[in-house]
Amino acid sequence: MSSNELIENERKDEDLNEMVGFAGLGLAEPVYQAIKDLGFETPSKIQEKAIPVLLEGHDLIGQAQTGTGKTAAFALPILSRLDVSQKSVQALILTPTRELAIQISEACQSFAKHMHGFHILPIYGGASYETQIKSLKRGVHVVVGTPGRVMDLMRREKLILDDLKYLVLDEADEMLNMGFIDDIEWIMDECPPEKQIALFSATMPNDIKRVAKQYLIEPVEVRIAAKTATASTVRQRFWYVSGFHKIEALSRLLEVEPYDAVLIFVKTKNDAEDVSNRLCARGYAAESLHGDIPQKIREKIVDKLKNGQLDILVATDVAARGLDVDRITHVVNYDIPYDVESYVHRIGRTGRAGRTGDAILFVSPRDRKMLRIIEQVTKQKIEPMLMPTNEDINKHRIETFKNRILEGMETEGLEPYQELISEILADDSVDPLELCASLAKMVNGNEPLFLDTNEEEPEQKEISDDERGSGNRREKRPTSAKAEMLRDFPEIEMKRYMVDVGRFHGVKPGQIVGAIANEGGLESKYIGHIDIYGNFSTVDLPEIPNDIMSVLKNARICGRRLDIKIFDLDRVEKESSSRSSRRRPIFIDHDSDKKSRAGSKNYKNDRSMRDRGHSHKGSRGR
Repeated sequence: MSSNELIENERKDEDLNEMVGFAGLGLAEPVYQAIKDLGFETPSKIQEKAIPVLLEGHDLIGQAQTGTGKTAAFALPILSRLDVSQKSVQALILTPTRELAIQISEACQSFAKHMHGFHILPIYGGASYETQIKSLKRGVHVVVGTPGRVMDLMRREKLILDDLKYLVLDEADEMLNMGFIDDIEWIMDECPPEKQIALFSATMPNDIKRVAKQYLIEPVEVRIAAKTATASTVRQRFWYVSGFHKIEALSRLLEVEPYDAVLIFVKTKNDAEDVSNRLCARGYAAESLHGDIPQKIREKIVDKLKNGQLDILVATDVAARGLDVDRITHVVNYDIPYDVESYVHRIGRTGRAGRTGDAILFVSPRDRKMLRIIEQVTKQKIEPMLMPTNEDINKHRIETFKNRILEGMETEGLEPYQELISEILADDSVDPLELCASLAKMVNGNEPLFLDTNEEEPEQKEISDDERGSGNRREKRPTSAKAEMLRDFPEIEMKRYMVDVGRFHGVKPGQIVGAIANEGGLESKYIGHIDIYGNFSTVDLPEIPNDIMSVLKNARICGRRLDIKIFDLDRVEKESSSRSSRRRPIFIDHDSDKKSRAGSKNYKNDRSMRDRGHSHKGSRGR
């Protein structure tokens, strides 16, 4: 069966699910009404199989990739069975990162919009203890949190779980990779024995199987195979994010790519608003689509895209679910998706029903591994592309402007203007060429028609086959101790740090970001360039206060302490040149006050770190 036939069959399966819909899953009426309001008509495979199992009270093991709709799969049945009149924690959802905790909390809040008196609280490291404790005292029904902070509040006897009925472990394998397995087991031991447990994981390593066997009672197993076939009618290309701001690169693409309608995918609702606003400021007809937009407005936006009133839609994955617009010729992955299935689903919005389409993926240095995974799983090579140069854009602008003039000559109602031009040309001193040039400049407005081709353009790098993961590669070595500035926050002084976990330990950039953001309370937009070497990694950060430094030293990834330090290249090079065996490099210890901390991460966060810079999302210098 061809990839096109496979995709068409999957779409038929989606249509069949839509006929069944959420109405037949047995959800409580307020919850069902909320998902109808949100426009969720078709349950995903994991939702279709997991929701009835959880509503019946069984423990569940769900094996599915991120982006398959797991949040609704466990949130909808839990909300359907909650007793809102009981002001105590009835459900605890554990997640690996603060971002995911916030995302799940927001989703649950939207699903519970018709449940009057419902309260949910995300808790994670870096946020104010006082605020979280106050919320717990007022009473919440659902807590969504990272293991470290959940365990800490339980030990302080601020998070009371005596009435707990539902426990969810979301992305269990990621929590294992980040070193949370001991914390998870401690939490589960402290929870009431009479509770329903749902465990979701993309993979099932031995430690996760052991936890499931120890704590779950006769669980129902649901496995959802990831959708990995991409249509051959879609041309797939990637741009290696380098030199340009992403918004600048996107603008250049839109200038030269022959498109009808463009769907741009970003990670968060704030990014959707930000990118669409920036495109509008540059003269494009763009709007955003995300989970906070009411259904009626969503329908109007989609109608505008269908009838040509709107050319560019900037959307999150959740908001674009079920979007089927024939005009979409291009899908741009402005932010790389978390998993292959999300990528396949995204680019499936173009090239439908035998039409051709284009999919463009923005790949940052830290996303190279995900690019390789996408290519390996889909078994399709994604071709590299370069951003258009100033000269390319100028050539395109000339053609576009010429076409505007020629099309204008074919319109009706030119007679009054012809008479006016004849009167002007009656004066022999008027040069017809100068007159036409003057009119053309007037039509173009104040913006210059051409870009300056003498200006130095940003260097455009390419990803080698070694960097994409094929062939033999030599171990790279650090070349600089100087940190790169944040592009969006150049006023913030950055320093280069070293963490004691690297490629040999299987670490991913996202795990380093997650650990620093969760344990150190530093927003991810202020975490800069990351390089992963054999047995260590470097990460560019604003200067870290000593109390937070102590906490980060003891944070764990891949079963190892971060042991974060200021990076010293001279000592690394000396160590490398003199060693005859594989000794680890020497680094300066930033925190001379070595405090031992066991178990919980109890520290007072320095707000000055989180409050630096602007409120919009930052991009990192490379």
